[in-house]
Amino acid sequence: MLIKAVKIAGVLLLICLVFVIGYLVFMTVTDYKPHAVIALNTENNKGQVLTHNTDITATIYNIGYCGLDKDQDFFMDGGTGSRSESKDKTLENLEGVTTFLQGQASDFILLQEVDQKATRSQKVNQYEHLKDAFSDYSATFAINYKVPWVPVPLSKPHGAVESGLATFSQYKMDRSNRHQYPGKEKWPRQLVLLDRCMIESRVPVEDGKELVLINSHLSAYDKGGTIRKQQLGFLETFIVEEYNKGNYVVVGGDWNHLLPSTNLDVFEATQSWPEWLQSMPEDFSPEGFKWGYDNTVPTNRTVDRAYKEGVNFVSIIDGFLVSPNVTIVDVEGHDLGFEHADHQPVTLIFNLKD
Repeated sequence: MLIKAVKIAGVLLLICLVFVIGYLVFMTVTDYKPHAVIALNTENNKGQVLTHNTDITATIYNIGYCGLDKDQDFFMDGGTGSRSESKDKTLENLEGVTTFLQGQASDFILLQEVDQKATRSQKVNQYEHLKDAFSDYSATFAINYKVPWVPVPLSKPHGAVESGLATFSQYKMDRSNRHQYPGKEKWPRQLVLLDRCMIESRVPVEDGKELVLINSHLSAYDKGGTIRKQQLGFLETFIVEEYNKGNYVVVGGDWNHLLPSTNLDVFEATQSWPEWLQSMPEDFSPEGFKWGYDNTVPTNRTVDRAYKEGVNFVSIIDGFLVSPNVTIVDVEGHDLGFEHADHQPVTLIFNLKD
């Protein structure tokens, strides 16, 4: 009996080994490997160009694939959840996000974690929904997460994911490009992680210059923040070069760093500082560039548990960075109680200096 049991165990182990090797081979062969720069299609492009001395509005929002509402947690942060509660809940969250953005009616909308087709969001095409809702905007989309199957957690895998960044504009966009950020995790971990990127959209200005609008989503989980530093170095070089050309630059999105000079003491929380959260490196300081955020409203919460005000650790990691020739008129963080996502939106009002 013992010999038979050992044989059965050996066969089962061999089957598991073959399955794991087969999965790794499949994931390696099908791994999404985007070029350094990809020209993006702009749908429904507008004709209006920007003018000076006119207030312009931009809203950023990481919508958390409409699956990380206030009642959800996430397995990669210590929770157990890996998917939206249901398709109805995904649609409810998506509708809540859409209604808020329509109420803002910003000139530019920069979104992160927008799913096109993903198990985690019950295969709801969020980008198509948003395009329909903002049919009077031009729209562009860049994939930053394309994985055939994320096998964890084993009880309910994260599954297939196709997701990315979306930029909507009331103004003409001469062109938009996807720029791959540098830095990769080691194989095979990288096979199931995001390919971080930014969208560069070039918006013409009446004086012949351009507003270089950047929709960005930096890494979050790299140990020691090494990859994030590489990404920040890439971004700094890019925006300084554009400013030196005489262009206007506005960067908005999810920085996955605590933004400089933010004061978290104003936010009550019983949880301690999460391990993944790092402060913005002091050496990331493009000369003359200015940060735009609202120090009174948190933009991100911990997702190791469902949200409860005064318990979850909250921080400010979503905001804007603008070049010296851009004037910040106002910045407003929107406290939505993390109702539909684990992030909260931020709106910037700015104008272009003559």
